[in-house]
Amino acid sequence: MKQLLYFCKTLFICLVFLQSAFMMAQSYITIEGVVYDEYNYPVPYASVGIVAKNIGTSSTEDGGFKFIVTNDELSDTIEISSIGFQSLEITVQDFIALTDKTFVLKEMITELGEVSIENPKDIVKKAVKKLKENTISKKHKLGLLYRRWSVEDNICRYFIEQYMDVLDRGPSSYLMDFDVQHSRNSSDYRFIRNEQDRHAIKYMEHNNPLRNGPPMSTYSWKKIDDTFYANEDVIVLQGTKPNGNYITFYIGFDTLKIYKIEKNSTAMKIGKSLTALWIYKNNNRGKLYLSYHKRQWEGAVRTPDHVARAMRQAGEKERNYIPISYRHEIFVLDLDNGESKIKFQGEFEQKDMTLYKIPYDHDFWKNVSIPPETKFYKKNIGELESLYDVPIKTQFEYSNR
Repeated sequence: MKQLLYFCKTLFICLVFLQSAFMMAQSYITIEGVVYDEYNYPVPYASVGIVAKNIGTSSTEDGGFKFIVTNDELSDTIEISSIGFQSLEITVQDFIALTDKTFVLKEMITELGEVSIENPKDIVKKAVKKLKENTISKKHKLGLLYRRWSVEDNICRYFIEQYMDVLDRGPSSYLMDFDVQHSRNSSDYRFIRNEQDRHAIKYMEHNNPLRNGPPMSTYSWKKIDDTFYANEDVIVLQGTKPNGNYITFYIGFDTLKIYKIEKNSTAMKIGKSLTALWIYKNNNRGKLYLSYHKRQWEGAVRTPDHVARAMRQAGEKERNYIPISYRHEIFVLDLDNGESKIKFQGEFEQKDMTLYKIPYDHDFWKNVSIPPETKFYKKNIGELESLYDVPIKTQFEYSNR
């Protein structure tokens, strides 16, 4: 009898354990797919997610997207939207049931070309004036994935990615603080190893024309296109400086929301060129916040003595300068609107992002919603792996102890 009771008790515990494990396994659901247009071209930087709960991500350059939901979101609606296209909606339940998770967005034609608009400079002035009203301007927290590739002599030689919490007040203000939560990097094959005096996130802020830079009135503005986004016509305005540097704003015709910013600089104090992109999307209250950012800086540095010496020893022609570039990419994976008290511990010391020594958390990187690998990502990682024939997973393992 005692043996039977012991068996039943053991069986019950096992069943409870299995049920708990099953429920835990079912609690997180990966939402992954790809977005194309009607001509079978990928749609990059599309906003994909559950707007009502501020859950989601942006599609990659190749149109792929990936984020995580729970069973609580099964009846919620996923919205896929991008500038120039008609938005698409599908419930989480219906999404999961799909065999082919390829989504085709239909191009949206605007009739603004036939409408007489006011002076482009005045439109920009009004949009900037409404910036605080149109964006999340109170304190909020962004959970973001920051990636940086370091290219020396036209070959990618180092890669680092960090998950960060960023305390922000939107583009009408400044970044209040940030906290590097997790970090991992490849093996370091650089021979230049430039170090910045602050984290690269501060340069994202510094290069944003809404946060920093010359007054908008110093640009020569003109309309270059019109398109559609978020149920309104969008005017595309380009501002050019006398030196040829220019910025492009995608501005809502009715709301004056600035949905997208492009920047292109070739006349610079430091470097050869800078290209950058900022994408903003609506939260569940119709306020814009950062969704995606990328930028690429290109330049050159004087050949270090040890590199020049190695060139001479190898019988190579000594070069005065070595070309270098840095490519940055940010995916915003989480938003805390600031509706409740935000707990935050910021960084007290400004330094290059490679100098933040965070213990490597294998489980975090295994479970975090990493965006799908793009052609660009594979190209750079391929260059890193080919230098010494070491897979990136092995580099992560041995370079992050």
